[in-house]
Amino acid sequence: MPVALQDLGLAVKRLQHRHHRTLDALLIEQGTTLAQWDALRAIHRHPESTSHELAVLTFQSDQSFGTLAKRLLARKLIERTAGPGRAIRHRLTPSGEAVLDKGHAVVNHVLTESFAPLSQQERDLLHSLLTRLLPEQRPADTAPR
Repeated sequence: MPVALQDLGLAVKRLQHRHHRTLDALLIEQGTTLAQWDALRAIHRHPESTSHELAVLTFQSDQSFGTLAKRLLARKLIERTAGPGRAIRHRLTPSGEAVLDKGHAVVNHVLTESFAPLSQQERDLLHSLLTRLLPEQRPADTAPR
């Protein structure tokens, strides 16, 4: 019997929710949050990006990302510089790189455990199928770390 599309969508959402809950709890132990770590990752992958570009990459509103960036700036994890017009450009500080690297270890551990029941071939197939549904995704957004 075919899987109902709503059940498929719910399974994707439930896995994502489990990842987010687990990662947030473990990253808080490292002194950051999932939202902060994700912002650091986006800035690392797209240095000199504007606040708006980073908001899009991190699935946030411009206002939410601006608030988050101010927190990262206060913790000296990022630097912001004026760009053309009203644009503000972002880059990581050495402290931001260190937080990002510690977070990578946590994320890699959680995802390794989560996807352990699948073979490498099954993980490759799952990735291929999911990315086929996301044609707007840019290659740099999927860069491994």
